[in-house]
Amino acid sequence: MNVNHIDHIPEGVIERLPAYLGVLLQLRQEGNSTVSSARLGELTRINPAQIRRDLTHFGQFGKRGVGYDIVSLVERVQHILGSDHTHRMVLVGAGHLGTAIAAYDGLKERGFALVAVFDKDPTKVGGKAGDIIVRDISEFPRVVSEQGIRIGVIAVPQDAAQEVTDLMVANGIRVILNYSPTMVYAPAGVVAHNTDPVRELLHTLYYLSKSDEIAAVVAE
Repeated sequence: MNVNHIDHIPEGVIERLPAYLGVLLQLRQEGNSTVSSARLGELTRINPAQIRRDLTHFGQFGKRGVGYDIVSLVERVQHILGSDHTHRMVLVGAGHLGTAIAAYDGLKERGFALVAVFDKDPTKVGGKAGDIIVRDISEFPRVVSEQGIRIGVIAVPQDAAQEVTDLMVANGIRVILNYSPTMVYAPAGVVAHNTDPVRELLHTLYYLSKSDEIAAVVAE
């Protein structure tokens, strides 16, 4: 199989691959063996022509009239994203959001293993987030160093987010996923991705408003 070097893959393609993977995993779980680009487009809300262009960056997966083999495509996309092997990560913040993240079964399926959860609140330390015992934040440097962790998740109030980011950077974390409702900043060499659920909801309001406009026009 001829596959282009992934260093030359457009950033937009890489950003869409997790959406493809999520749908493919669901289809596989439902017992499907093949899927067309049209069906992938329906489920991801991405133009089928765009999907076909994206996937040709990594080789020829589909067969005309048959579609894509789901098992093979899942394996290939996981390999491209690096989720075909386990990546250990830690989480700081054992509140409602942090506990929900810790309990999310989809992490393992996508190649992530949450190995430790931290909080500074003594009422949370010793309790559980998912199946993991919550540790005091003072243990963070030791645990990260001993286990060679490079991925960290932040689920703390916004006034503590940058402090936690700095703690992660100082202890060798190189990829940070921030769920707090504020932007955090990291130095060069550290990838910090700010994911505010409220911002994502606001983004979807555009589509809701457009849908309402269409419904209003139809009703007239």
